[in-house]
Amino acid sequence: MGGFKNRNIERSEPRNPITLADLAAKNIGVFCWCNRCNHNAEVTASSLIDSLGPLFPVPELGSLMRCSACNARDVSTRPAWPSHGGGAIARHD
Repeated sequence: MGGFKNRNIERSEPRNPITLADLAAKNIGVFCWCNRCNHNAEVTASSLIDSLGPLFPVPELGSLMRCSACNARDVSTRPAWPSHGGGAIARHD
């Protein structure tokens, strides 16, 4: 996206990143993915809250992590949303 469009979106739609407390309240973990070796793992939000605090934003976690397989610092994080089984979602109209 162009810079002009990004600035307009930021002004009209302030982003509030999901926090560790948000995930812990829903019993959802943090999905971690190494961008170097593709290793992935899930970490419980409550274990991270103990060291980082409940208001730590989930998207920023990757900058603090290191891959346990290849030792790289190139890690991405997101909520570990539960899978719906891979099939189509049934609509109830």
